[in-house]
Amino acid sequence: MNPVPGSQFSVLSRRLKTLFCALVLLYLALSSVAFAKDNPSFTQVGHNITIGPNDQVGDLTCFACSIRVRGQVAGDVTAFGGSIVIEDHAQVAGDVTTFGGDIRLDEAVKVAGDATVFGGQIRRDPAATISGDVTSMGGHGWLVPIVLAPFLAIGLLVAFVLWVVQRTRSPSAPAVA
Repeated sequence: MNPVPGSQFSVLSRRLKTLFCALVLLYLALSSVAFAKDNPSFTQVGHNITIGPNDQVGDLTCFACSIRVRGQVAGDVTAFGGSIVIEDHAQVAGDVTTFGGDIRLDEAVKVAGDATVFGGQIRRDPAATISGDVTSMGGHGWLVPIVLAPFLAIGLLVAFVLWVVQRTRSPSAPAVA
């Protein structure tokens, strides 16, 4: 039996489907919050992050600051404009990435993912292990092209648009005497 469009049965059916979807989304949101209590993630701007030897956390993200890890990280460690130091038998289950900073891995440190550095260096103890790839675009000279390239592209686009607009304008007629 198909409901007639616009009938009360059709409207009720649509509302039940909407209510069901809302309840499923609420359940998923609450369950992810419950998991987050066990491994909280941290994001800081301008304040360094320090994880102690007995701490277990999720993802760590730092803008214009540095990260020091002595415990366990269940996710990724990312720093923009800062360094990452992983020491004292610490473990990272995800990737370690820094833009404009260095990565230092001390003795017996384990990184399950990749280690990536843009505009810095990787200093790694021989006993430290990285299971993924190691990528280093070393030296601070890489920062200039990485930061300036988007501004240069936008500037060239604006110059092109202005050039096209001026070419399409019709020249004004000369004055007749």
